[in-house]
Amino acid sequence: MFRNREDAGRLLAERLRGPAFRDPLVLAIPRGGVVVGAMLAGELWADLDVALVRKLRAPGQPELAIGAISATGETYLQPNAEHVPGLVQRYLPEERRRQLAELLQRKQLLRRIRPAAPIAGRSVIVTDDGLATGSTMIAALLTIQRERPFEVIVAVPVAAPSRIDEVRRYCDEVLCLSYPEDFWAVGQFYKDFEPVEDWQVVELLREFAPDGGRKEKAPAREAPAPREAALP
Repeated sequence: MFRNREDAGRLLAERLRGPAFRDPLVLAIPRGGVVVGAMLAGELWADLDVALVRKLRAPGQPELAIGAISATGETYLQPNAEHVPGLVQRYLPEERRRQLAELLQRKQLLRRIRPAAPIAGRSVIVTDDGLATGSTMIAALLTIQRERPFEVIVAVPVAAPSRIDEVRRYCDEVLCLSYPEDFWAVGQFYKDFEPVEDWQVVELLREFAPDGGRKEKAPAREAPAPREAALP
């Protein structure tokens, strides 16, 4: 049980300290993941940005994800979703349009505060406050890998055991603090799981923006040689 998202981010950072990262960048999935990501970035002296993705909702069940889409249109569907009659042909195109429109609005809001951080050649740590279906994380990873990072590490506080192996296929390394067998929702593992609002995301990004109020990065700490990219 985590006290809150800040607590979860601090615990993740403790596990990630050690071998040096190559120009580290934390990419957080809004909204709740940005609180975790800000703590990670602060503790690891990394840059912070967002991975703009949204879930694709099941017909008639808006809380259930059948997949996810990124702001670039990269789409991931749950393995069995394509076999639902009429889903791909009729429902999915309209759902993709709805979620892309939402992503465009969020992009316009957030990119005024924080221009997209470069990814190529960097150690990229992708985070959220937890993984249920893993759909939004995988959609983010598909987009990130196209930008040729040095390595991609998924770092999350808690995840459904049944989905973590699927996420592992799309990155170099996964750090997850808890794989509870009784998982049914991310929020059950937080004492404080209040919704995160857009204004909170904006303030955190402003703090870490290149010209924001954050202090200059600390001098590079003495550490082992830069990490070697993990084998797929």
